[in-house]
Amino acid sequence: MDIQLLKVFFTTAREGSISKAAYKLNFAQSNVTHKIQQLEIDLQTQLFYRHNRGITLTPSGQILISYAEKILHVIQEARMAVGDSSVPAGPLHIGSLETTAAFRLPTLLTKYHTEYPAVDFSLITGPSEKHIHAVLHYEQNGAFVAGPVEHPDLVQENVIDEELVFVTSVSHRPVNSIHDVQLSTLLVFHSGCSYRAKLNQLLHEEGILPVKLMEFGSIETIIGCVGAGLGIALLPRSIIAESEKQGRIRCHTIPGKHAIVTTVFIRRKDALITPALSAFLSEMRTHFS
Repeated sequence: MDIQLLKVFFTTAREGSISKAAYKLNFAQSNVTHKIQQLEIDLQTQLFYRHNRGITLTPSGQILISYAEKILHVIQEARMAVGDSSVPAGPLHIGSLETTAAFRLPTLLTKYHTEYPAVDFSLITGPSEKHIHAVLHYEQNGAFVAGPVEHPDLVQENVIDEELVFVTSVSHRPVNSIHDVQLSTLLVFHSGCSYRAKLNQLLHEEGILPVKLMEFGSIETIIGCVGAGLGIALLPRSIIAESEKQGRIRCHTIPGKHAIVTTVFIRRKDALITPALSAFLSEMRTHFS
């Protein structure tokens, strides 16, 4: 099987369009079409359905896509392995929850960058689901996500346990249980956020339907709106500690099992641990020990 043909097939499947694949590969569209046809002849099966809306993977194409991803990744790993020195260098793509990146990683990243300047480090923030998908598909070397994560292809390490608290305006009455906030507007991050998932779990177990949810994209906005009396949020105590100290908001302890959320670091079991990743894991373990 020709690796170049496989790369063209994989890129076309990921882009969902021959024209987009041609642009990404810097090929003519006719060249992409020809190479896909060559691969179909080699494998003696049709890989794409062609229709007015573009292309769609056939059942054979859906089977091949997972193999193509692994094959192309192993080839890239082989190049890195034979060319690697013991000095950490090259690309390192790490994912993280937004709050972890903002409040837990700056010191770690600064130290890592200072000690390993040859590493081309990228930090990608977003919800856990996005990072789990990216790590599984070899798009990230590892990621800080909400745990636990149960997947046969992933290794996880516990990084830190966070205490969750209800956050309200300073003048708000005491909150002793989820029932004390059921009539309030709840301020949350977008879907996929682990804190929002924990809040949904709390509500579901108590049979409560929220009166209103308002979505926000940043922790600073949520804290500001909570302080102004717009609604109530569920956040880690460490993140809002300074705002509480300043008298901007008030936090209320959550009793029981829902009070703790664990952040874990995940990576693929079968992925090569490059010198850059090995150094990062070492620095991470020291930082969070």
